[in-house]
Amino acid sequence: MSAPVRVFIIDDDDAVRSSLRMLLESAGFEVADYAHAVEFLDHCSPASRGCVISDLQMPGLDGLQLQASLDRRGVGLPMIMLTGHADVPAAVQSLKAGAIDFLEKPFDPEQLLALVRMALELDARRHQASAQAARRARLLARLTAREREVIERVALGHSNKAVAADLGISERTVELHRARGMQKLELRSVAALVHFLDSTNIVPDSGAD
Repeated sequence: MSAPVRVFIIDDDDAVRSSLRMLLESAGFEVADYAHAVEFLDHCSPASRGCVISDLQMPGLDGLQLQASLDRRGVGLPMIMLTGHADVPAAVQSLKAGAIDFLEKPFDPEQLLALVRMALELDARRHQASAQAARRARLLARLTAREREVIERVALGHSNKAVAADLGISERTVELHRARGMQKLELRSVAALVHFLDSTNIVPDSGAD
């Protein structure tokens, strides 16, 4: 089961957290808020879904340190930074480190909601891409070594006869490995196979020296 999609608020100012929660919940978002970055880190994981709204300047871990910690832990939640005017250079640094945007306080509520929607769309695309990559890896793991040798040569456009000569096996054996391999990968055409291998960043081995 996928983790719930939430907007995570991290800000040591109780009033800011309360107003953000009210704004986001009134717009239909599920919200979780934390007064300290360390507290949030204790409750998130690479499986967490949604986005993060974090104050840049906080006691303990600040927004930039939180961003770095999430990156080290493989937590790819899109981040929106909130900052005061004096912190703009640091906010720009957060953008270079991967934050999707920053807002100066006091911020426009509609602008924040627009950024949250954009961040959640980005998270959804990342989650979908990750799920597809995991599925492709599972399918590839079903192949035997010989099936993979045959499948990769087929993807390069080699005929069954050429694959048989290259691997030193009969054409009939190539046909069997090819059929089983395509079945295991749940593919029905060579074009689909080429796209599949390309999407996994696999460069087929031609077998040539």
